[in-house]
Amino acid sequence: MLGKVGKFIGEVNTELHKATWPWDPKEKGFKKYKQLIDSTVVVLIATVLLGAYVAFSDFVMVQVMRALTVGLGGH
Repeated sequence: MLGKVGKFIGEVNTELHKATWPWDPKEKGFKKYKQLIDSTVVVLIATVLLGAYVAFSDFVMVQVMRALTVGLGGH
């Protein structure tokens, strides 16, 4: 059992070394994480824009449904 766990950890370590990470190990400070920071900013902007679109769409649909139900209900 312990041998299988050790083999698994070794395989995971090998695969992690093959991966491309979003930072440059040669750089120092914040420059090291430029790609990571840029990607994070893109994701945050996309999230805010999507949230605004969903909120606006929800507002419009509520107004349309309110106009239809109040108009049909005679209130």
